Amino acid sequence: MALVVKKFGGTSVGDIDKIKNVARKVSKAKDKGDDLIVVVSAMSGETNKLVDYTNKTAEIPDLREYDVVVSTGEQVTIGLLSIALNAMGHKAKSFLGFQIPIITDSSFSKSRIIKIEQDKIKKALKEGYIVVVAGFQGIDEKGNITTLGRGGSDTTAVALAAALKADVCEIYTDVDGVYTTDPNIVPEARRLDKISFEEMLEMASLGAKVLQTRSVEFAMKYKVPVMVKSTFTESGGTLVTEDKDMEEAVVSGIAYDKNEAKITLVQIPDKPGIASKLFKPLTDANINVDMIVQNISTEGNTDLTFTVAKSDFKRAMEIIKDIAKDINAKNVVSDQSIAKISIIGAGMRSHAGVAQQMFSALAKENINIQMISTSEIKISCVIEAKYTELAVRVLHEAFGLDKAK
Repeated sequence: MALVVKKFGGTSVGDIDKIKNVARKVSKAKDKGDDLIVVVSAMSGETNKLVDYTNKTAEIPDLREYDVVVSTGEQVTIGLLSIALNAMGHKAKSFLGFQIPIITDSSFSKSRIIKIEQDKIKKALKEGYIVVVAGFQGIDEKGNITTLGRGGSDTTAVALAAALKADVCEIYTDVDGVYTTDPNIVPEARRLDKISFEEMLEMASLGAKVLQTRSVEFAMKYKVPVMVKSTFTESGGTLVTEDKDMEEAVVSGIAYDKNEAKITLVQIPDKPGIASKLFKPLTDANINVDMIVQNISTEGNTDLTFTVAKSDFKRAMEIIKDIAKDINAKNVVSDQSIAKISIIGAGMRSHAGVAQQMFSALAKENINIQMISTSEIKISCVIEAKYTELAVRVLHEAFGLDKAK
C-alpha cells in the first residue's frame, strides 16, 4: 500500500462537473488500495476575483487582511470534493490549513512553511479516510491566517508529501507534463519525460507556470519524486526527480516571465553602503529583488537598475522614492513593459558558447537586451515585453528544442 499525495489545480476543479471528474479519479486510486491525501486549489478564476476585491477596496491592501480574503477560495473546493467522494461511497474528510495545522511564518501573502503537524492526518488515514486538504494556506504562530503566494497549493502538496514521507506527489493540471517551452507560443514544443530537480527549479523560478518554485525546492531538499500529469488525459506525464545518470541536454527549456517591472535610480553616489541602504528596506518589506545592474561610475555617480515582481511594484516604488531623496538621487524611473527570457539546461556547465548563441539569435531579430543574469545552468535576459513570443520561438528553434532526442 502506497501513500500518494495528489494535487489538483484550479482548472481541474473549475466547476461542479470538473470536481466530480476529480472525485472519480481519486475514487479509482482509492480502489487500488492506496492511502490518499488530496490537495486542491480554489476554482479557476476564484483567487483572481478575490484579489481583485482587495485591490478595489484599497490601492495597497493590508496584507494580513488580504490573506483572510484570498484564502477562502480553497474552503469551497475541499468541501465540494469531500461531498462528491462521500456520495460515491468513500470516507472523505476535509481540512483547512489551520485545522491540520500547517504552521508558517508571518510573511503575509507569501508565507513560508515552518512545520506541519501530522497527528490529525495520520489518524484520518488510519481510519480509512481520504484526506482532502486546502492548498495555498496555513496559520502563523500567532494564529493569523496566512497564504503561500500564487501557486502555493503546489508547495502545500509537496510539503505534505515530504512531512509524511509519501511515495510520490502527483501534480495534476491542464497540461500533460513539462514542455520545452509554452506550447501555446511554440506548437512544436516537446513534452519531457524526465527533468532534474535543479532544471525544474530554474524553470519554475524563471516563469514556467507548471510548478511553483518553492514546491520544487521542497521536492529537491527532501527528495520527493514529483509527477506532473494532466487531469483530463491518462497518457503523458513528466517525472521531476534526482537522477544523476540522465542525459543532460545543453538546453532543456525556454522560460519567460512577463510579471517583471524595472526600477532605475539615476545618478546615485557611487560609494560603499549605498546599495545596502537601497535594498535593506525592500528586504524588510519582504520584496524580492531579482536582477541588478549597476553602470560604470562617472564623476562619482552611477545608475542602478533592478527588477521586482509586478505585484510588488507599487510598494517598491514607494520605498525607493523615499530612499532616493535621502541619497540625493537625480531621478527614479520605472518600466513595467518588460519581460524576462531564459534558457535552462544542466548541460550548459560543460558547453561553451551557449550565451553567444542566445545573444546572436536575439540580435538577428533586432531584439535588444536590457539586462543579463546567469548561473551555472541558466541565462536570463530582460527585453521589451512586446518581443516575448518572438524571442521564445527564436530561441526554441536556435537550440533545436523542437527536434526529438
